[in-house]
Amino acid sequence: MILKKGIQVKIISGKDKGKTGEILEINKKLNKIKVKSINMIKKHLKPTKENKGGIVSKESFIDRSNVKNLDQNKKEKKIAGKK
Repeated sequence: MILKKGIQVKIISGKDKGKTGEILEINKKLNKIKVKSINMIKKHLKPTKENKGGIVSKESFIDRSNVKNLDQNKKEKKIAGKK
């Protein structure tokens, strides 16, 4: 399965099963990807001069075996319809 930044994927297992989102980041070394608004975690930040601090929600990595490429399926259906 070919995964690139910006491709639409569907989550097939885990707590966010059934949701769809766009790939934001890929870590090839760990075989993990970060999907927009999927696998949200709470991060506690210390206040500094630049930021206020507090509790921030952000995306965490999810294993690439738990996602399914949606863009690839649409292309295959279009090709099959032309025959």
